[in-house]
Amino acid sequence: METNNKKLITHNGSFHADDIFACATLSLMLEKAGEKFEVIRTRDEEIIKTGDYVFDVGGIYDENLNRFDHHQIGGAGKRQGGIEYSSFGLVWKKFGEKIAGSKEAALLIDKKITEPIDAGDNGIDLVEFINEAKPYFIQTLFRSFRPSWKNANDETLFSGFMQSVEIAKSLLGREIALIQDGIEAEGKIEDCYKNSEDKRIIILDRKYPWEEQLYKYEEPVFVIFPRLNDGLWSSEGVFADFPSFERRKKFPQAWAGLRNEELQKVTGVKEAVFCHRGLFLAVAKSKEGAIKLAQIALES
Repeated sequence: METNNKKLITHNGSFHADDIFACATLSLMLEKAGEKFEVIRTRDEEIIKTGDYVFDVGGIYDENLNRFDHHQIGGAGKRQGGIEYSSFGLVWKKFGEKIAGSKEAALLIDKKITEPIDAGDNGIDLVEFINEAKPYFIQTLFRSFRPSWKNANDETLFSGFMQSVEIAKSLLGREIALIQDGIEAEGKIEDCYKNSEDKRIIILDRKYPWEEQLYKYEEPVFVIFPRLNDGLWSSEGVFADFPSFERRKKFPQAWAGLRNEELQKVTGVKEAVFCHRGLFLAVAKSKEGAIKLAQIALES
């Protein structure tokens, strides 16, 4: 029975992060537009020809025809940095700005999520393993949704794929929202930077996502901001090289792990509450107390 549903077609069999996220991207776009659609997983060329959107299958890349495969001879192009596009990257390149709400947000999503997934799908390693313990990548998560050899068939593979697409949709939605909010916060963080008398200590009026922005300035060493739920104020070291965990300066070693009276005694700051044993974070009952902790650390 014919329907008016848009057809999203990809390959059947095993699934990977690139076709999962390509499907999630197209699903979000069509849902936002109020359009009905169905997902079809097949390698049947006659069925593929009927697709409104075809990705990771079919041997053709033509964004004007909404065909987004990258397995053909010669691939489907590379980014400026050399990372080849996979189906996710090709779909995001065309529709990302529409979904993310702006070109800036789309580019940030591409750098944070799309490009690493494209790299992994094209066999490009982005990390060097230095320990027997390995990171748990998003690709690892989706592999867990593939049926095992005991019950693998078209039905269980389709079910696992669609479960993975729902996860990817949720993740993309959250990342887009966070990036949109982050873009809005950039101006506010810059104002706080400009208004800070001592550029080594940046005082924020809200807990903005400051980490990546402040390390780009040369002067900041500590950042002061109100915590979300308890009325306390944090003093935290600015990253030396985001996203490395290393800080430009740590709090004094003698403060490590101390709380309340113990920390107040060693610092002389009566509002002091806690210093993380990693020496990257100290907490006080007031903004003035948090600033004082940072000032002492700068002089140590």
